[in-house]
Amino acid sequence: MKISRYLLLAVVATAFPLAAAAQGFPSKPIRLIVPFSPGGATDVISRLVGQQLGEQLGQQVIVDNRSGANGNIGTALAVRSAPDGYTLVMSYDGTMAINPSVYRKMPFDPLQDLAPVASVAQLPLLMVVHPSVPAKSVAEFVAFAKSRPGMVNYSSAGYGSAGHLAAELFAGRAGINIVHVNYKGGGQAVGALLGGEIQMLMTGLTTVEGHLKNGKLRALAFTSPKRMPGAPAVPTFEESGFPGFVVQSWYGILVPAGTPAQIVSRLNVEINKAIGVPAVRARLLALGTEPTGGTAEQFGATIRADTARWAKVVAKAGIKID
Repeated sequence: MKISRYLLLAVVATAFPLAAAAQGFPSKPIRLIVPFSPGGATDVISRLVGQQLGEQLGQQVIVDNRSGANGNIGTALAVRSAPDGYTLVMSYDGTMAINPSVYRKMPFDPLQDLAPVASVAQLPLLMVVHPSVPAKSVAEFVAFAKSRPGMVNYSSAGYGSAGHLAAELFAGRAGINIVHVNYKGGGQAVGALLGGEIQMLMTGLTTVEGHLKNGKLRALAFTSPKRMPGAPAVPTFEESGFPGFVVQSWYGILVPAGTPAQIVSRLNVEINKAIGVPAVRARLLALGTEPTGGTAEQFGATIRADTARWAKVVAKAGIKID
């Protein structure tokens, strides 16, 4: 009986500071780790949402860029942080749902070491081609690629990225042999496409929008379930003869596993409120993303479903990073 009572007291003593901290949360600035370089989509979205979140919480949200290994380095830093709600990480599907299948050794377990808080936005991918490619539709691109097996090069934001896997999924569905050329980030890939080094790119609208407007690149199709407001003339893959071909890259905020449920709940409410602010929502839409929100449980279900989905694509394509 004495041992049981001491154990009970120890549990209460440990839990009390967490409960007290949750009630007074937040009482100091919050760090939002962005596991990518400044200027990219993840960084822009993080700063937009972080600023609004800070205004609502009455505490500054400090964006901390820690890039490397397709998001693994910064996310691992978040995993090692105290589970007290003062360290958040803005992640995306590449890090959370694709990396576990692509990397032979992960520095963390996305499903065990992190707790989902809220989905922030989803970003459909866009297939764009160099003007030298005589294709103005997906069907024409397929015909072009079939006439040149193994000679059509494409790229993405990186080896093992959502764009890379979406293109592999598309190639499998279309029955074409196209070659992925790996560059260090989406910026270099866009440059390679503009220079004619590659013929096709799978990317987000924001990275190529200016080049589409001036005619230096041509858009063929979005991987979204419906046409995008930012480019209403561009059809979807479903409209282009590929029913069910929907790939939505997503962004969302997570915290270290073990963060008190009260804090996770508070952050979820505030994040949903932040992305619902008209000015924030308008900016997210202008970036080519769709604000999402929802419960922590819904976000967790998305992560698990995409992890299973991409594992099959990675295995079939034989994509691995040591």
